[in-house]
Amino acid sequence: MGHWLLKSEPDSYGWDDLVRDGGTEWDGVRNNAAAGHLRAMAAGDEALIYHSGKDKAAVGIARIARAAQADGDGGRWVSVCVEPVRPLPRPVTLAAMKAEPALADMAMLRQSRLSVSPITDAAWQVLMRLAG
Repeated sequence: MGHWLLKSEPDSYGWDDLVRDGGTEWDGVRNNAAAGHLRAMAAGDEALIYHSGKDKAAVGIARIARAAQADGDGGRWVSVCVEPVRPLPRPVTLAAMKAEPALADMAMLRQSRLSVSPITDAAWQVLMRLAG
């Protein structure tokens, strides 16, 4: 199973929206690296939903319900279907991630503008520990 981080501005579409809707099409990603990560996702993979903006924290776990399909014309961009699994017992803030030496190589911390990034199994375990 793969692990991912999906970044979203909660004022646009956040964890509460995902829970309310029971799932969503994670579309509109227009960055080549992020789109490559979407293409690598498989049904059953898990993703942290990370609120960017003022919150700056991972707040919930979602499941990839369907692998990538075309998003728009031309085949350059893709989307995946995402379903909520559960909220984190406590949010994991960006400050907490940066303070954890075991997360120093985490893609999101190295490429902070990337909206979709992988999380290694080891980093996932650390994040789950930080979340309680």
